[in-house]
Amino acid sequence: MALKARIAEEGSKAVFSPLIEKFILNNPHRVTIEMQPDPEKASRDEAAEREILEKVKASMTEEELAELARATQELRLKQETPDPPEALRSVPSLSLLDIPKEPVHIPTEAGDINGVKVLKHDLFTNDVLYAEIVFNMRSLKQELLPLVPLFCQSLLEMGTKDLTFVQLNQLIGRKTGGISVYPFTSSVQGREDPCSHIIARGKAMAGRVEDLFNLVNCILQEVQFTDQQRFKQFVSQSKAGMENRLRGSGHRIAATRMDAKLNVTGWISEQMGGVSYLEFLQALEERVDQDWDGVSSSLEEIRTSLLSKNGCLINMTADGKNLTNSEKYVSKFLDLLPSKSFVEAAAWNARLSPGNEAIVIPTQVNYVGKAANIYDTGYQLNGSAYVISKYISNTWLWDRVRVSGGAYGGFCDLDTHSGVFSFLSYRDPNLLKTLDVYDGTGAFLHQLEMDEDTLSKAIIGTIGDVDSYQLPDAKGYSSLLRYLLGITEEERQKRREEILSTSLKDFKEFGEVIEAVKDKGVTVAVASPDDVDAANKERSNYFDVKKAL
Repeated sequence: MALKARIAEEGSKAVFSPLIEKFILNNPHRVTIEMQPDPEKASRDEAAEREILEKVKASMTEEELAELARATQELRLKQETPDPPEALRSVPSLSLLDIPKEPVHIPTEAGDINGVKVLKHDLFTNDVLYAEIVFNMRSLKQELLPLVPLFCQSLLEMGTKDLTFVQLNQLIGRKTGGISVYPFTSSVQGREDPCSHIIARGKAMAGRVEDLFNLVNCILQEVQFTDQQRFKQFVSQSKAGMENRLRGSGHRIAATRMDAKLNVTGWISEQMGGVSYLEFLQALEERVDQDWDGVSSSLEEIRTSLLSKNGCLINMTADGKNLTNSEKYVSKFLDLLPSKSFVEAAAWNARLSPGNEAIVIPTQVNYVGKAANIYDTGYQLNGSAYVISKYISNTWLWDRVRVSGGAYGGFCDLDTHSGVFSFLSYRDPNLLKTLDVYDGTGAFLHQLEMDEDTLSKAIIGTIGDVDSYQLPDAKGYSSLLRYLLGITEEERQKRREEILSTSLKDFKEFGEVIEAVKDKGVTVAVASPDDVDAANKERSNYFDVKKAL
């Protein structure tokens, strides 16, 4: 009661501010704890496990050991034996006749505002406008690429001359449904040059569209790169995040690393999210202290290179009325952008060394990848490749890498834009054994036999991925990406027809194509030092070793 009376008399600020200052802001009592990883822990754990197993084995009779061997062999045989056709037929499923013959069409109208191309998607969005503002990255110097993710983060988490970053974020939270800024990079089928853009993405209710574009402009043009300590926080957080990705999502790191050895687009992605990016962050932590003016100047140079009406693209998704009403705010936003003459694309022409590589980290499991560009062998993309890739993942790799091999997961993927076909495993106790499974995929396809029911289910499962449900904002965004990558409606229809007409013959012919991964593929593993040492002894110096943590 006394506290309530005092707050009523003096106000909450007068009561609580001195307490916060005394017990929090000016409190000298604190404990700093620094945790260091033990690089020998995995080896000790494995040695302790071996000792326990040896004691268990020593306590067993010859009969018990023989029974254990028999049961293990029986389990292995059961794991590797396909389900009988009658069991598979008992699972309810659609038929090919239930599948629409045409892909989902997204309404798209291309127009022009102030000399800038605008894509509009007339869809019901319940009075919400979704917008993407796209800027071309191709004028950016190659050496600035690793700084781009931190540049995007700084735009959203630093302040302007008049607003702290907290105030700016509060405005964004009150007046919009959120704003994000991030890089997008992809190969384009049939083109050597990559598709590389910075995308600012946001959403707002129809009555707040003006606020949305004003705030995007504020973020892009008014945020100041002056807070050295806050930027160093970003660097440290990003470094910790990359280290966690290595331990928990090593298959993605391996995939990015393989792409970087096979094409320029992969190299760019690796500079902004792979092992090379981690190395950049480690060096940047020191550079921020030693040369903050240079770092801040580089961030400003990125902004100057990117922000321009030239090469800009606007993408909007809403109902027709709100699209029309939003045009005046788009026009105002574009008027505020710098108008620069065309700048010639910077020379991005780098790849990593093509050798097999092991990224060594303190871990008890491995992430094993192998990949090759099958377009380089002369393969022309056919929609059946979608079906075949999914079938390989769900049968051959599932049975051999996960069920028999003990990995948490194993799958393959074809990047239809670049032509890179990749095998990957996740939390895998094996290394060379998994690579042998990958190399056996061509033989698996050559020997494959399947009935019409199995083939139909494989096709329907693939169509399920192609036709996955999308909310209106995702539809508009998907249409934007197709525009950037030059994917036409005619091509989508052609691929769909090829998927629906996939035959057993396509599987067997793809077996020849996939031999390129076995014969010419590059291997990258994120793995434990002991497993890499064992692999290099078994296959003389198979891996170049790179220590990451």
